[in-house]
Amino acid sequence: MGGTRVAVEGASHHPQGVQPWGNYLFAQGRDTRNAGLGRLRVLDDELLVQVLGLLPAEALARLACVNRALYCFANHEDIWRALTLENEALEACWRFKNTWQQTYLRATDKISKPKKTKALQVQGFYSDLLYQPWHCSTVPLQRSWLKRDTIDRRADLSLEDFKTQYEIPNKPVILQNAMEDWAALQRWTPAYLKKAFKGQSILAGDYPMSYDNFLAYSQRCRDEMPLYLFDKHFARKAPQLAADYKVPKFFDEDLFSVLGEEGRPDYRWLIMGPPRSGSTFHKDPNATSAWNAVVTGSKKWILYPPHILPPGVHASDDGGDVACPVSLIEWFLNFYKETQNGPVQPLEGICRAGEVLFVPRGWWHMAMNLEESIAVTQNYVSSANLQQVLDFLKGGRAELVSGCPFEQRGGLHDAFVTALQQHRPQVLKELQTKQEQKKATQPSAQLSALFGGCRGLQQPAAFSFQFS
Repeated sequence: MGGTRVAVEGASHHPQGVQPWGNYLFAQGRDTRNAGLGRLRVLDDELLVQVLGLLPAEALARLACVNRALYCFANHEDIWRALTLENEALEACWRFKNTWQQTYLRATDKISKPKKTKALQVQGFYSDLLYQPWHCSTVPLQRSWLKRDTIDRRADLSLEDFKTQYEIPNKPVILQNAMEDWAALQRWTPAYLKKAFKGQSILAGDYPMSYDNFLAYSQRCRDEMPLYLFDKHFARKAPQLAADYKVPKFFDEDLFSVLGEEGRPDYRWLIMGPPRSGSTFHKDPNATSAWNAVVTGSKKWILYPPHILPPGVHASDDGGDVACPVSLIEWFLNFYKETQNGPVQPLEGICRAGEVLFVPRGWWHMAMNLEESIAVTQNYVSSANLQQVLDFLKGGRAELVSGCPFEQRGGLHDAFVTALQQHRPQVLKELQTKQEQKKATQPSAQLSALFGGCRGLQQPAAFSFQFS
């Protein structure tokens, strides 16, 4: 682990005694669920939870008193989490109190303070839907998930070596000594961040809240997929935070900057979250590359090349829709072993405080916080991936472009090229020269193939560069 400290705890019994459905095989006929639900037993658990989620808290409390089956459903934490977070009237007044149910009741003055009462232990109740979130939030992290370290880790890498060995070949690398001059490494304590965000709300899991509230939640939550602070406006809300770091030298060339702060797609985020929070498998937007710098804590990363779909992930042909397990732990439990048996094994490793991960364009990747962690990430366009970004933006699918208002997406390609012509014309000329050289080599290669010298060689379609 190289000094990383990871909290590993034994999984606890479900608060209401709920068991996984597979245990029903050994239940000797006891079925509290169906006996208690009566005619509602025909509904599957997912639909029943959706219906209960439409009820007000008072109705849920009454249902919990009807029988043991409804007690289990009405106390499901996901329902109370939604009641709290989706109630705009509570945005400024809730503060996390051990469970989402207690949080809601305290915020709405239903109780004066959280009560330490022992939950009723229900016998003979089996439900994967109710059991799995609890299991995933408490199951120990397996050491086998953390021990593999296959991402190159380089210290004192020159800019030229980074470009030739990693950026141009489109290969991930963990960069050491790339953020040693960041004031954030010493300054970003909870007290400092609290002061920086005073009077401002932050965005966590798409829900606005105060930094104090998020910090209290992070320290106490036991969610299957904890809320994850992912705020693209942090530099505007807390300008001193933007002054506490600077872009590492490897990523100084950021061609989207020619569009200006208001014209470019979203590109930088402050990331913060408790253990087990993070992001499920995805590719970064608009064919951009990215860097992710860990200020405090540590992150487990798994990355797959662009042409390899990770196990358990389902994507549409155009990549616009991606479906994967609800939580990171669920993916590890069900699919991590497959990563070692597939035709292509992923790159994986732990990025620690003071290290920067380069995420190349098009790579599938996921990240999970192993402890409370803070990071800064930015997406960028350089000469190395400019062609791919232009191809993506010119694809004619505005719905696949992200990071800017929908009405601007269809014209982003032309706006970008126009700005490059004005501010960085040499970059366009160099790109056009490369394409002309590539096109010039194609006839000789095709001729060689005709005579068997390059048997089976398929030539890629030439990139058509246009300034319009």
